[in-house]
Amino acid sequence: MTYRVCFVCTGNICRSPMAEFVFRARVAEAGLDGLVEVDSAGTGGWHEGDPADPRTVSVLAEHGYDSGHTARQFEASWFARLDLVVALDEGHLKALRRLAPTEQDAAKVRLLRSYDPTAGDDLDVPDPYYGGMEGFEECLAMVEASSTGLLDAVREQAEERAA
Repeated sequence: MTYRVCFVCTGNICRSPMAEFVFRARVAEAGLDGLVEVDSAGTGGWHEGDPADPRTVSVLAEHGYDSGHTARQFEASWFARLDLVVALDEGHLKALRRLAPTEQDAAKVRLLRSYDPTAGDDLDVPDPYYGGMEGFEECLAMVEASSTGLLDAVREQAEERAA
């Protein structure tokens, strides 16, 4: 049975697609692409149907990641098919937990940086949208740093399910 992960930020054009493509690459490198499905969405529908921000695409490409993406808005009905919903900041975490139809669904929502043991107390991935390229590079570094711990957690769950 497939383990499903969805990354969520505000508009689904910067942080969450970046996390989606980095994590998808980690899943493939680990040989788990048949066991784990990865996608992303936004808490709002402002950019629904749009591609990823060109700066996101550029930073991903510079670091060897794919980036074909179309933004969409997260829907409460998705909780039923998802195993893990990964919020990129505290605001997303709160919004998603409010949207969750059940307490079990709310428990599926985690902050991305909670998987990075070096993150400290600030677990938000800052929104790079209104800044320059350095914000997108910083975002990628935070996503990559969190991906190892996230992959370990997802691998354990996916392999248990497959056994």
